[in-house]
Amino acid sequence: MVSSRNSRGRPPLESSRAVRRDRPPPSRGAQSRVIRIIGGSLRGRRFRFADIPDIRPTPDRVRETLFNWLGARVAGARCLDLFAGSGALGLEALSRGAATAVLVEQNAVAARALAALIAEWHLQGARVERADALHFLGRDPEPFDIVFLDPPFHAGLLSRSAELLERRGWLAPDALIYVECSAREELPPLPERWQLLKAKRAGEVGYHLLARTEGESRLHDT
Repeated sequence: MVSSRNSRGRPPLESSRAVRRDRPPPSRGAQSRVIRIIGGSLRGRRFRFADIPDIRPTPDRVRETLFNWLGARVAGARCLDLFAGSGALGLEALSRGAATAVLVEQNAVAARALAALIAEWHLQGARVERADALHFLGRDPEPFDIVFLDPPFHAGLLSRSAELLERRGWLAPDALIYVECSAREELPPLPERWQLLKAKRAGEVGYHLLARTEGESRLHDT
């Protein structure tokens, strides 16, 4: 398994509404809640996400690095933004040519805001699912080429959601998985088939790109 040297074991399962405590408290000003699409057909468009304390969008510089890592794999891909929040990752993927993007968000206000934005921008292939992420993964699966996995920090959701993605058939054979977690901790145990390709840190956020392979995964220096 892709494992951590942290010996504390898996934290208790909590709701995906848990606050991402490792990131700074949000500013409540409207401008602080504005996100810019940084590449693709929607490049330069801005949108305001819901004013909900739990939502911590992936910063611009991290998104830019991530989509540089993904490169040509985004075009035509089926994408799953499992803990969508602001929707920045799923929307960025659509802008860069993804065929479909399913954005899963439990909070009703955030889900409605995403659905309204998708309608306003006339985005084809986008779908918002208002659901708890783990409950969503209990449904009949559909395979995805790229999965964005950014659960609330310290909520115990990363290993569990990764296990369900792998075990229940949500991943295409050569799927890529993007993972965010606290930079203060190493990655928790992840499925054996997930091979770490890239990893970086930005402030309190550690971000990683993994690939699903047929063989046993091994950690690589990045």
